[in-house]
Formats: sequence, C-alpha cells, structure tokens
Amino acid sequence: MFNRLSFGRPARGALAVLACAVLLAGCAQPWQNYQAGADQSTIVARLGPPREVYDLPNGGKRLMWPTQPMGETTTAADVDASGKIVNVRQVLQPNEFYRAEIGKWTRDDVLVNFGRPVETNYFPLMKREVWTYRYLEDNVWYMMYSFYFDDQGILRLTQKTPDPLHDPDRRSLF
Repeated sequence: MFNRLSFGRPARGALAVLACAVLLAGCAQPWQNYQAGADQSTIVARLGPPREVYDLPNGGKRLMWPTQPMGETTTAADVDASGKIVNVRQVLQPNEFYRAEIGKWTRDDVLVNFGRPVETNYFPLMKREVWTYRYLEDNVWYMMYSFYFDDQGILRLTQKTPDPLHDPDRRSLF
C-alpha cells in the first residue's frame, strides 16, 4: 500500500536536529587542531592578532584570544622563546580554574592564566578585590568564576555562581 518512504513532520524535525548536531560536532573549536612545534604564525593567521600577550617564566609567551565580556571562552596559546607552539587550550573552564592555589597565586598569576576579567569589584568590608570571569561549565551551564584577592594581591578565595546574564528569572533586572 505504501510504495514510498515518507516522513511525517515530527520525523523530519528530528532528522534536522540530528543533522545539525552532526555538523556542529565536526566543527573544530579555535583551540583545537594546532600541532605542538608549529610556528605561532599558524594560529595568528587563523585567529588574528592576540588581544592579550603575557610573558611566561621560561622566556615564552602566552597569546590570548578572549571572547569576554559576553562570551565564555578564552583561547590561550603558549609559545616558546623561538615562537613555536607549545600548547593551545581553552582556559575558562573548571579544570583550569581549579589549578589556582589559595594563598600562593597573585593577581599576576590569575591575569597570565585567564586574561583580563569580565568585571572587577572591591568589597571594602571584606577588604577583597574580586575578579570575575564568564564561562560555560560542561558545555551547558552559564557560570561566573570569581577570584578574591587581599590588599597585598594574594588569592584568598574562589567562588563560582550562575551567570545572571543567562538567568531567565533575572533578565528583567538588567
């Protein structure tokens, strides 16, 4: 009775979603597909000039391409003194944030590891300066990660909170 294959609207919609997911899975993120040892010009040619550059202790440099203030990623490329890529990664993510050492890291350590924060505040009663970064946790949750520094610039506390920018209950407040 049915000689041809037919898909109803729900089946076509599911196929479209599946096709989009497959296409997006094949897209490389900016921090992927760079080989260690390649010249830094390969990444600069693709991403453009870095917006932030920091000196590393070994004589190399960290090149950064942030998407802040509204984005949730910062691509960081470490290059050695001769300009060769050592590694490229996305630094605004929990496994990178959790490397920060309370009582040891300074503002400079946070700056070199994560770039400029999306916002800074000072809480006089706590005597703490706070730097906050927007990020995406588990590729699902829009979050903010904050670093609290004492008056000497030493890291004393970290905190993660939901990003109010993506909170549907609070959108009318901004």
